[in-house]
Amino acid sequence: MSKVSIITAEQAANLVEDGDTVITSGFVGNCNPEELSKAIEQRFLQTGSPRDLTYFYSASQGDRSGTTGGDHFAHEGLVKRVIVGHYATAPKLGALCLANKCEAYNLPQGVLTYLIRDIAGHRPGTITHVGLDTFVDPRNGGGKVNSRTTEDLVELLEMDGEEKLFYKAFPLNVAFLRGTYADEYGNVTLEKEAATTEVTSIAQAVKNNGGKVVVQVEKIVRTGTLDPRLVKIPGIYVHAVVVSDPKNHEQSLGGVFNPAICGMTREPVGGEVEISPLSAKKIIGRRAAMELRKDTVVNLGIGTPEYVAQVTNEEGIADYMTLTVESGVIGGVPQSGAKFGSSLNPDAIIDQPYQFDFYDGGGLDMAFLGLAECDEMGNINVSKFGPKLPGCGGFINITQNAKNVYFCGTFNADGLKAKIEEGRLVILEEGKKTKFIKQVEQVTFSGRYANKKGQKVLYITERCVFELRQDGLYIIEVAPGIDVRTQIIELMEFEPKIDLNIKSMDEVLFREERMGLNRDN
Repeated sequence: MSKVSIITAEQAANLVEDGDTVITSGFVGNCNPEELSKAIEQRFLQTGSPRDLTYFYSASQGDRSGTTGGDHFAHEGLVKRVIVGHYATAPKLGALCLANKCEAYNLPQGVLTYLIRDIAGHRPGTITHVGLDTFVDPRNGGGKVNSRTTEDLVELLEMDGEEKLFYKAFPLNVAFLRGTYADEYGNVTLEKEAATTEVTSIAQAVKNNGGKVVVQVEKIVRTGTLDPRLVKIPGIYVHAVVVSDPKNHEQSLGGVFNPAICGMTREPVGGEVEISPLSAKKIIGRRAAMELRKDTVVNLGIGTPEYVAQVTNEEGIADYMTLTVESGVIGGVPQSGAKFGSSLNPDAIIDQPYQFDFYDGGGLDMAFLGLAECDEMGNINVSKFGPKLPGCGGFINITQNAKNVYFCGTFNADGLKAKIEEGRLVILEEGKKTKFIKQVEQVTFSGRYANKKGQKVLYITERCVFELRQDGLYIIEVAPGIDVRTQIIELMEFEPKIDLNIKSMDEVLFREERMGLNRDN
């Protein structure tokens, strides 16, 4: 076996030819090959090449600044087609796609990780139930983002009397990946990374397609000094290695290296937890936390669902649940912002496709996710809002397969002001944006599919709780101080059903002191 080529980022960029399909690793602000992505962008801006690339990644890449991750590819002419799981942290790339400047697809994150494995094995594609009845179902658009996008990458199949979706494989030409250390033969470890994502599968897929795998690393070390059990990208897959400038190799974009993120050390947590003041979002987090039972495996979305973790810490029941993140992280304390996808003091870090295997097989007991838009069928949209294209990410995989799903969010948005007064919820000012609308712009979660599977689905707000049933959305709980007609129904674009035994939301939710959820005390 020959020693691996050690090249510069500029030389790596020159390996990319017009029309190639380029795939990059990364998860939000973690594991991004910034040195290599920057070099592609600089080459294009200086020379006009390469052109007409297909750009592919499974998760979300970037920190929302418009200058990192996927946004290095956000130039008209540089990309002809974009296939990604999530656009929110690469806003310029999303804007390029919405402006019809290139073909663009948004497909479920977990499915894309499987598709990479299937491409590696020269299989024709991925067959799965994930995506049925959502916007990626070919009957609802097939994941196409704009009118310029016409090719069907998703087909509807019937197998043994059941509907399935078939996601078509396509060749991959160049992989830009990231690791920690490489030895002289190109074997790469990831011990300082926040997650391992799907880099092994990517390298296999590109290598087996006759393409080029380039890995940026922190350092080249002598052969024989790496623990072979830590090698995630074997040298037989690797075409070349680039030693990165440290500023382009941060553990998380904009952050300093923390060994407790990658399991090298453990950082003290816990101690006396102060109770934070009540707010609309904290009430939602409290009500959601009341659903927790011991020994549950949980996925928490970003935003309002993060209050669930805050409440469990205050209540001393954080050990009731094991938190997991789509990236492959299990246990620990999930991080937010550009660090989302990592956890402090993780128990395990597995490859992202394996995490989604577990999710899709029903391994999640509970999923607490955001509530952006909801319609009378119980459908949820979190993926497209007019000129905004967040994308679905892992939302479809998670919500279609978790045993119990809880959508958490304020009843309306953009200016909502509320306070707690003598154990009652007082709305000071309603938000300008209605969340409960007649029909969502895009179906990211299908109420029809959930009913077909028999999932338990609740929609938790600060003033009421809805439940999805076979015949629609029911109000099952109302906060003390809230009038059902004027402060709920009249502020919705459809009239929900009302449970005959409608309850008052537990008064303990509206007290400043702890709720006493720790059933061991």
